[in-house]
Amino acid sequence: MVKKVVFLDAETMDLSSLDTSALDNLNADVTLYHQTQMKDVSKRIQSVDAVLVNKVVLRADDLRQAKQLRYIGVTATGMNNIDHDYCQHAGITVQNVEGYGTDSVAQHTLTLALNLATNFVAYQQDVRKQAWSASSHFCLLNHPVIELAGKHAVIVGHGELGKRVEALFKAMGMKVSIAARPGKKDDPRPSLVSLLPHADVISLHCPLTEDTDKLIDADMLSLMKPTAFLINTARGGLIDEEALYHALKNNHIGGAGLDVLSVEPPPVDHILLKEALPNLLVTPHNAWIGNGARQKLLDRALAHLADFLR
Repeated sequence: MVKKVVFLDAETMDLSSLDTSALDNLNADVTLYHQTQMKDVSKRIQSVDAVLVNKVVLRADDLRQAKQLRYIGVTATGMNNIDHDYCQHAGITVQNVEGYGTDSVAQHTLTLALNLATNFVAYQQDVRKQAWSASSHFCLLNHPVIELAGKHAVIVGHGELGKRVEALFKAMGMKVSIAARPGKKDDPRPSLVSLLPHADVISLHCPLTEDTDKLIDADMLSLMKPTAFLINTARGGLIDEEALYHALKNNHIGGAGLDVLSVEPPPVDHILLKEALPNLLVTPHNAWIGNGARQKLLDRALAHLADFLR
């Protein structure tokens, strides 16, 4: 009997821009949903054998209705949208994809750091406002520019992505320190607390866990230099956003570059978006969306699924 598969939020992959031949060749009855609201989850998974999902939350109450379900393929690395306890109890395999976005996310991390260091956005706005045309000399010097060479970067999370970012920072001539894993008491590396007062750039690449929830809070921010930059391309929940807002608003740190927020998509009155903070850059969780990264993600997710279907 041909197994049934649903992809609950296929629009998150922009499949029209990718090679989907592996999807077409699956030995399964596949249904693609652009997006799935919480009220529709139970109905859409109740008679399927496998689910592909990116960010739709799969709760125990919904999973209990899916008596045939034996496989969940997450088209992402993070899996905190899945009730793992229930899946383990029910014998449902949960499989994510790792390492697909290393190049894309590392590139984005460096982009955020460079934009903050060069005040790139502010100068671009000056040009659009014709400030350069009105200048009395050949250049503008309105905003400070910092050379990252010789500066000290601290990386939290030293997996494949953290290592790639380390290499990029070192290629820029930066000194790099790797912080101990939060919550791991026997980690011989220096603690984040001990590194923050000396850091010029702090880059987060760790998962969101009980030990890392609001890892960067008011106390941590108070340890940072007034010129330091905070970069987060990992998970929004790593940062206490209200504390970050006040640190930026009062110039207690130099700036922040974020590709993730604690709620996505964010409400229009999100504390970090409700006003224009000149020392804050926010991108819409698109560090991972390079075509090459999404193709790798799709191919690997479908390869895992094909193994299950055999």
